[in-house]
Amino acid sequence: MRREFHVRFCEGPRVRFPRATRRNVYVRSRRAGERVMEALRGLFAKLRLRVNETKSAVGRPQDRKFLGYSFWYAKGSVVKRRIAKQALVAMKDRVRDITKRSGGRSIPSVIKELRGYLVGWKSYFQLADTPKIFSDLDEWIRHRLRAIHLKHWKRGTTIYRELRKRGLSSTGAAKVAANGRRWWKNSGMTINIAFPIAYFDGLGLPRLASTSTR
Repeated sequence: MRREFHVRFCEGPRVRFPRATRRNVYVRSRRAGERVMEALRGLFAKLRLRVNETKSAVGRPQDRKFLGYSFWYAKGSVVKRRIAKQALVAMKDRVRDITKRSGGRSIPSVIKELRGYLVGWKSYFQLADTPKIFSDLDEWIRHRLRAIHLKHWKRGTTIYRELRKRGLSSTGAAKVAANGRRWWKNSGMTINIAFPIAYFDGLGLPRLASTSTR
C-alpha cells in the first residue's frame, strides 16, 4: 500500500462491524508508520472501536505476519512473500502429531490423514515465493514416514530382510539393522533407496514442492 491509505466504512442502521478485523498498512518509513498508527487509533476511537495493542505495532514488513504470511527481500531488493515463522511452527506441530511413531497405525492410514491436512495447507500457502522451504518440508515429512516403517519392523533381522527386499544393498541394510532402534537417525540414511519418492507418490502423499530430490 502506498503512503496514502483509504478505509471505507458502511454506515447506517443495524450495521455492525466484525468483532475482529486485521489490517496491515505499509508505508515508506518507520516515522510514517508511527504517524499512521496514531491516526488510526484516533479514527477508531471516534468510531468506538478498540485496537488490540498486544497485536498492533509498527515494525518492518519482514518482522510482521498477516494471515500466515510474511515478506522477505530477494536479490535486487525485490519483495517476495513467505510463510510466517509462526505458521511454519504450527504446521510442523500438526505433522508431528499425525506422524507420531506410537499408536501402531499403518503407513497408508497415516498418509491418508496427512493428505487431508497437506492439500488444504498447500492450497492456502501456494502464493509463498519459497520453493526451498517447500522442498525441505517434503524431505522432512518423508523422513518421518520412513522412521515409522523402521518402528513397525522393530527387530534388526526384520529390518534387514525388509530393506533387502526393497532393493537396499546388503551392506546398507546391515548398517541400518545394526542400530535398529535408532529410528530417526536411520531414516535419514540410505533407506531412501528402499523408500524413494515414487513410493510415497504411489500411496497418495501430496508434494508441497514442484520438484523433490529425496
